[in-house]
Amino acid sequence: MASLLRAAATWGLFPWRSYCSRGTQGKLSKDFVEALKAVVGSPHVSTAASVLEQHGHDESMHRCQPPDAVVWPQNVEQVSQLAALCYSQGVPIVPFGTGTGLEGGVCAVQGGVCINLTHMDRVLELNPEDFSVVVQPGVTRKALNTHVRGSGLWFPVDPGADASLCGMVATGASGTNTVRYGNMRDNVLNLEVVLPDGRLLHTAGLGRHFRKSAAGYNLTGLFVGSEGTLGLITAATLRLHPTPEATVAATCAFPSVQAAVDSTIQILHSAVPVARIEFMDDVTMDACNRYSNLNCSVAPTLFLEFHGSEQALAEQLQRTEEITQDNGASHFSWAKEAEQRSQLWAARHNAWYACLALRPGCKGYGTDVCVPISRLPEILVQTKEDLKAEGLTGGIVGHVGDGNFHCILLVDPEDAEEIRRVKAFAHQLARRALALHGTCTGEHGIGLGKRQLLQEEVGTVGMETMWQLKATLDPRGLMNPGKVL
Repeated sequence: MASLLRAAATWGLFPWRSYCSRGTQGKLSKDFVEALKAVVGSPHVSTAASVLEQHGHDESMHRCQPPDAVVWPQNVEQVSQLAALCYSQGVPIVPFGTGTGLEGGVCAVQGGVCINLTHMDRVLELNPEDFSVVVQPGVTRKALNTHVRGSGLWFPVDPGADASLCGMVATGASGTNTVRYGNMRDNVLNLEVVLPDGRLLHTAGLGRHFRKSAAGYNLTGLFVGSEGTLGLITAATLRLHPTPEATVAATCAFPSVQAAVDSTIQILHSAVPVARIEFMDDVTMDACNRYSNLNCSVAPTLFLEFHGSEQALAEQLQRTEEITQDNGASHFSWAKEAEQRSQLWAARHNAWYACLALRPGCKGYGTDVCVPISRLPEILVQTKEDLKAEGLTGGIVGHVGDGNFHCILLVDPEDAEEIRRVKAFAHQLARRALALHGTCTGEHGIGLGKRQLLQEEVGTVGMETMWQLKATLDPRGLMNPGKVL
């Protein structure tokens, strides 16, 4: 770090004094903003109010807390210089990708500099024989799959939104394919990380992309799910998978939530290698029928997808249909053509917007939990009852093959009492998941809203250990402050 600071002083960026004149307004000094411009160029720094507001919130209901400046670095060297500059002057650093998070992870609770990494959007290296690829933080999931399409490979982690891949690493994302292909933790081989003081770390060693290792601590795993609180991820080496020979999607409706989840458990127990198995309750199905022009039964429903050879798919479909019929399923239908499958999964991915359309003018409040699969029927049935008892409007969607589900709650942002009831419901749901030996979040992360729940989940020693890790890597507490811990 010292060499970076000496270089910055040589350039006249700062004469060893603080450039932060935060005072009561919490603004950066003019000299500090000029120092940022000297690193990335004037066109790549903004203090415009509209830009700051855009970067002060994500898709959650957490109130907008804008940074004091936004910068767009073009390469890892600039990210390193920016981090060293901010850290030496005590300026908070907030990483930013596509802003599609759901727990307030980009809110600048202490102001500071938002580092938007979307201009670093190159696929740096593709190794088809090794089933791996290296991407910069601005590369999105869809862009990567377009890039590798001709190689016969694909990246299957699909959270729904076209999120940036390094943002997905930072939040430990997963999605509809997790039951077959795993989540981000299972698909990250190496990371390039700029530490808070500007040093550059390769978590598995420079250029390495092995499939397994027993060498030392798992530094890669430490940064997956760290939510920008330990460093800035500037490149990720990801695991790719062979594109399946054939794909079939299927849907079936059930008389009850219990029947749908029982079918899920039995399908998994029968070793059917299902690629996706998604649950939507009756409220969500009604919303999706209206929003996406479907004609499905308004009932608890499973959306499934199978990958493999033509022969294998026929066997999987037959076995799955037998299981679902034994649990009272009706309207079992399948779609083999890409257009039909795309329509079904587009409807599933648009469930958030479909539910929002049920109460125009309202906001969505999304929360998720994950429990052992054996406890899934119990918590889903209880959650439906709680929604009814509280008089809340909301749907349930879930990656039930993982024991993970989401509640999409609709709330009037002007109704303080309804907001209170929605937040109370979300905390009650999380504590019920913890009581069933689950987790307070399977996908969304801790962010701003679930810090107390994290303490309840991992206990005192767990929290102390996390604080010690944080203090070692970020002793000044400037990396995305106020999140996770």
